[in-house]
Amino acid sequence: MELTLYRDESGFTALQNEWNDLLRRSRSDTIFLTWEWQTIWWRYVGASRGPLYLLAARDAGRLIGILPLYLSDDSGQRTLQVVGCIEVSDYLDLIIEAGKEEPVYAAFLAWLTGHPERSAAESKDETPAWDLVDLCNQPVASPAHTRLAEMARESGWIVEVFQEDVCPVITLPAEYARPPSDDPQQGALQLWEAYLESLDKKERHEIRRKLRRLEREAPEARVRLVTGGPELDAAMADFIALHRLSSQAKDAFMTDEMQGFFRAIAAALAERGWLQLSTLEIAGRPAASYFCFDYANQILVYNSGYDPQASPQLSPGWVLLARLIQDAIAQGRTRFDFLQGNEDYKHRFGGVDEPVYRTWIRKP
Repeated sequence: MELTLYRDESGFTALQNEWNDLLRRSRSDTIFLTWEWQTIWWRYVGASRGPLYLLAARDAGRLIGILPLYLSDDSGQRTLQVVGCIEVSDYLDLIIEAGKEEPVYAAFLAWLTGHPERSAAESKDETPAWDLVDLCNQPVASPAHTRLAEMARESGWIVEVFQEDVCPVITLPAEYARPPSDDPQQGALQLWEAYLESLDKKERHEIRRKLRRLEREAPEARVRLVTGGPELDAAMADFIALHRLSSQAKDAFMTDEMQGFFRAIAAALAERGWLQLSTLEIAGRPAASYFCFDYANQILVYNSGYDPQASPQLSPGWVLLARLIQDAIAQGRTRFDFLQGNEDYKHRFGGVDEPVYRTWIRKP
């Protein structure tokens, strides 16, 4: 096992061609760990928080691990965190080829002691002084909150693992849920009905009632779906405006710097076909918008916005979300992930909580 340490953004460039391939071979293949997300987050959010410590693990020349870390110093506590932690990344992990976790974890723990297995060319790069390793936003499939925690305890570290949050997820009906129709559109409608039948009777009734009301009272309403191209800038402007109108908290969150981050993420993910930016227009006026990702055969609902003054009696945010679920089913997606937060509406649409973990490692 050989570890190579990169101390600046050149590490992202050096690993670019191998990064996403390794991610697909890992147990934590999420958009928040893609090369695109990690580099943009670092450029817009992370670089001002502390120095980068980007570790690459190779076995006989084969890349089997990327440990993207940075060192922050909050009130005198020196903390190693995964690039992307904390604010705007819902899932994070150490990126390791499935089945190779234990040797990479062992090398990581050795590196933390200050005696890593590294090439001679990299031996000049020292392990930083640290007080806490904070591995946030770990998905349930990650062995970091189980096996890495066990190995760290066995090595004498003080370890704390706790549930940080939940991500409500809808498992969408597969094609075998009902006999497929010869007509693809009819088959999609059958699967939509199968989804509705899985909900509580009251919620099923509410979704149908609100969809019918919009069709009856605003037949001109349309959903504008943008995945890239010349319409992206205008769609992003609508999303940002609606996001800021939604609440005082969202308005405060969407600073000029955060707007730059959202625009950069949208452009980069659109190039890869991973962006789904939707807007519900009523009477030609943007009423609600969802900023989603279409990645690894699932839809991830990242953020949203709505205008409280735009036809509130028609529940535009609720209706748009229902349309997005219906479209995800028609496209054959397997999961509809609401990401972090246990807001009631996520459960009313059928979301089932999946835990998200956090692991702290301290020196004894």
